[in-house]
Order: sequence, then structure tokens, then C-alpha cells
Amino acid sequence: MTRLLSKINSPADLAALDLSGLQQLAREIRQELVETVAVTGGHLAPNLGVVELTLALHKVFQTPRDKIIWDVGHQCYVHKLLTGRRTVFHTLRQYGGISGFPCPRESEHDAFGTGHSSTSISAALGMALARDLKGENYGVVAVIGDGAMTGGMAFEALNHAGHKRTNLIVVLNDNEMSIAPNVGGLSRYLTRLRTDPMYSRGKEELEHLLKRIPAIGPRVARAVERLKDSLKYLVVPGMFFEELGFIYLGPIDGHNIQAMINVFQQARSTQGPVLVHVLTRKGRGYPPAEENPDQFHGVGPFDIQTGRVIKKEGEPPSYTEVFGRTLVELGRQDERIVAITAAMPAGTGLSHFARAFPERFFDVGIAEQHAVTLAAGLAAGGLKPVVAIYSTFLQRAYDQVLHDVCLQNLPVTFALDRGGLVGEDGATHHGVFDLTYLRSIPGMVVMAPADENELRHMLKTALEHPGPVALRYPRSAGTGCPVDGEPVSLPVGRAQVLREGNDITLLALGSMVSPALEAAGVLARQGISAAVINARFVKPLDEEIITRYALRTRRIITIEEHNLEGGFGSAVLELLADRGLRNIQITRLGIPGQFILHGRRSLLLARCGLTVDGLVDTVLNNLKGRRTSVRVNLGAGTGGK
Repeated sequence: MTRLLSKINSPADLAALDLSGLQQLAREIRQELVETVAVTGGHLAPNLGVVELTLALHKVFQTPRDKIIWDVGHQCYVHKLLTGRRTVFHTLRQYGGISGFPCPRESEHDAFGTGHSSTSISAALGMALARDLKGENYGVVAVIGDGAMTGGMAFEALNHAGHKRTNLIVVLNDNEMSIAPNVGGLSRYLTRLRTDPMYSRGKEELEHLLKRIPAIGPRVARAVERLKDSLKYLVVPGMFFEELGFIYLGPIDGHNIQAMINVFQQARSTQGPVLVHVLTRKGRGYPPAEENPDQFHGVGPFDIQTGRVIKKEGEPPSYTEVFGRTLVELGRQDERIVAITAAMPAGTGLSHFARAFPERFFDVGIAEQHAVTLAAGLAAGGLKPVVAIYSTFLQRAYDQVLHDVCLQNLPVTFALDRGGLVGEDGATHHGVFDLTYLRSIPGMVVMAPADENELRHMLKTALEHPGPVALRYPRSAGTGCPVDGEPVSLPVGRAQVLREGNDITLLALGSMVSPALEAAGVLARQGISAAVINARFVKPLDEEIITRYALRTRRIITIEEHNLEGGFGSAVLELLADRGLRNIQITRLGIPGQFILHGRRSLLLARCGLTVDGLVDTVLNNLKGRRTSVRVNLGAGTGGK
């Protein structure tokens, strides 16, 4: 039997399908999702949960004329299958293939580029207001999860949209999770909407009841209105959203295609902002993902039959794992240590700390700004907070880092996971800007470990430092060095000379130290003497060691897994300029001033010249007086257009 999915080349092809056809298509899409993500890795559980929801949206709304904005965008795979990218879906998240997130460069059906949480309602409202100002007529839909709804930006947008009263539809995809189980008051409120039978009563019943009360004078009328308002808060579903100015529709079974088609048609014909509350199950249709939705939120290649992730034999533990276990070790020694995450206890390695010290662990939901200022308050109260956040997500809390932590010189440790290139998640998730925005803040100490042991020592150092510290480490397995002994505190601002040399100095930071050492060995066999320095600290720099080797070799190559503009190499240039050193040949290697798209991390590093071979080539060209440039293909990620 010919698969229906093979006939779907655009959303317009859904028009010919009846309900049974849509249901068959949903089954085929789930099979395609599982088979593809098992090979490429990706966000499986979120996409399995929105199959019927996506079909219903595309049945009612005609993209690209109508605009659908996916919050975060990690649940857009079904949308991609329906919008002309079916034949290239196997390239998902691969270098040169289609992105794992909405990408307007990739398709006109992707109305807005996303990758971070809680932005969809703001973007959708902006599009709706632009439509109104231009006198145009099309639908605008924001699809946001209950986890993303915990972000403050979502509430700001809801408040503004309710005030503007323009036509806008917000679909609240409620699966009781973001990445980990949701926390907070909104989560409890949505649970009540799902489960309390009183919430199934509509406004009509309440209105009917109140109309039967005889109106005897204005005082009684006012009392009745007050009673009406009070009772509505008790029995009318979605009163929170209605008070913000939205018409609330739901809750709706998010796996009932016909029910959703009906409610989306109703929402489309309603004037003003509408919120449609849809209940879905993350991972639906694939038992391993249903049973472990957090594990399959973002997953690497796996065996379909067992659901087990395919791992390389003998691979050392990741930096994330070493960080999490070391924090527990240090937490046992000091009860003042507390840990904070923004909805990612497993992804940041803090699940270990949460199990060991639940009363000292705080998951604030997807609210990075709150996480940072909460940490400032904890530090002001005499504790030692560790805020574990992916580098790309700390960008969302820059003002809080500067104003609430650093301006008061509070002892907050920022554990920046995914510092550098993250691979297949692409431009929205690469952590390549943190050094630039952190090293400019007065009082901030910034450091990066060369290996797992140094990560342990740096965490100890950060927790003993009397002011703010940022500790960044990559998304990768460790170097495999033995992890033993007690963590010890390192002298702040002191680099480490790993190899002496007289011809050229390789000044490497963090993840680049190991390839720099290996490159020096290759160069030595060619008769080139390269000194290798583990910088350790970006701020403060080790001025004495850097200056000494600059004068000795007169050639320095700075190496960092970070954006070149304003990064570690820029800091070294500033140092040498301030010292008045001239005739020092400096070459900076790092991420060029471009948004690097998705692909295997090892491949992206190679394209940027940040491998052993790339470093050797750079040194040889440098000694020959030739200029070296990185090799990055900006066309990556546009497949499927």
C-alpha cells in the first residue's frame, strides 16, 4: 500500500484527506520520526506529542500566508514533513541538511526563526500588529508549551496582546513538561484545569444561575456582580487568561484531530486574542519515549527496538557528568553550597545534586533571569550559589549577571555548560559569545578547564572566590585523563606552561589545549619548537607568562572555541598593546564572526581550523609569513529549500 506521507509535498495536500486519512497519516509520521531520529538524533518526544496538533493546524491554516510560530521550535519536525521537506528529512540536523529548528532561510513556511524559549507570543503579536498596520488579512498562531509559558517574556507578551485586542491565536501545548517535569504556580494551575471536574463547567451555566437571582435595587445588583466575578474565578476554566484579555477555549484533547480542527476553526472566526488549551502526551506512540519523555526530549542515535542510546565504547565521562558529581562532592563538605537550574537538572548535571541535597536544589523553570537574581539573593544571604546554565541561555540574563551579581560583587558561580560549538543543534545553541560579554564586566573572573581534573579544581576555586566567577566547559566527552584526588584551589589568573619552545607560542584555552599539545608534537617532528601554554583564565590574564613568551618567540597563536570578536584572542591583543609590545606577530584562531549552523561538532571544529591538522597548517603558514583564514561554509543548513 502506498504511504500517504509520500504524497504530501505541501500543506495544501491535506485538503484531500478525510479524518481516517489524517489518522493514518499521523501513524506514518510517527514511524518516520522514530526511524529518522534513531539515526540523526534530535528532539523526538516533543515531536511525537504534536503530530495530531500539527496536522490540525495545517488543515485549518494555510501557510505560508497564515503564520505559525513555534516556541523554541524543537517540536517542528512534523511541520517540516508537511511543508515540502519530506524528501530531505533524512538530512535532519546534519551538516548541509535541514535544521532541527524553524529556519526562514530554509522554507517560506517557517515564519520566524526560533531556538530559545518563550519568544513565540511576542513574535506572533508583532506579526499580527504588522498585518493590521498594513491592512492585510491572515491568521497568526503561536504554539507554546506549558514549560515555555513559565518564562517571564511569555507573560509580558500575553499582557500586551490582551491590551491590544488584535486577532491572535495562542495554542498552549500542555504536556506537563518542558524538558524535565514543570515546576511552579502556573504548572499547578494548568493541572487544575486538566483534572478538576468543576473546571469543565462553562460560563453559560454560571450566567444562567445568576440570571435567576432577582435584581432588587442597585446595591443587590452590585453584590450580584461581585458574586459573579468571585464564582467565575472558582468554576470558569481559563479565568487567568480571560483576565488578561484572551478568550479561553479548552482544554482540548490534543490527539483528537477532529476536535482540534473544530476548535481552531472557532478560534479563527473569533475576534480578538484567543488562547486554545491543548492537552498532549510527550512521546506518544513510541513506548520508550512515553515512559522516559525527558530522556527522549533531546536524544542521540538510538536502537529503535530497545530505545537504548548508542554510545561509543570506552568513551570517557562528559564534562557535564564530572561537574555534577564534583559539585555533590564539594556540597558534602560545605552546607552553604546550593545549586540552581532553569528547567534542566539532567542536561546540566545537577540531577546528582538534586538527589543528594533536595532542600539545597532549586529548579526555577524556564526563567534564566530569575535564576540569576535568585542566586544573587542567596549569595547576599550568606550562601554559595552555583547557577548551572547552558552558555547560549545565559545570554538571556545578561543584565541580571551585570547588575544584580557583579555590581554587588556577590560570590555566585556560573557553570556554563556547552561553552563552544554544540554540534547538531546549530546557531541558536552554540555557546560562542560568553567570553565577549562576560570578560567586559568589572570583577568577573572567567576561566575554562583543559581537562576533567582541571574542571574539578576550577569548581573548587570558584566556590572559594569571594566574588563572581564564570566557569565554561564544552559539550563533549572529557579527555580521558584520570580523575582522582581531592579538588584543590588554583591561583586565580595564573596560566600553566605545558611545553617549552622557542619558535612559536601556542596560547590555548579550555578545549583547545589538548589539540594544541598534540599539534606541538607533530611540529616537533618537523623541527619546529612550539611552546604550549594552558591559559586557564580569560580574566584575569596571566600577564607575566604571556608577555615573557611573546618576547621569547615573537610569534603567538591564540586558540579558542569562541567567537573571535571580543574573545580570548582579543584580550591577549589588548594586553600586549597596553604593554607597548611591538613586532609581535599574533594570529587568532577561533570561531569567525559568523553564525555557524548545524553539523557534527568535530566537523564544525575542522571547518574553523580548530583541529590538530588545522593548528599545524596555521603554524606552518605563520612561519612562512602567510596569512591563515578559517574555512566555514555559510551555506550549511539550507538543504530542503
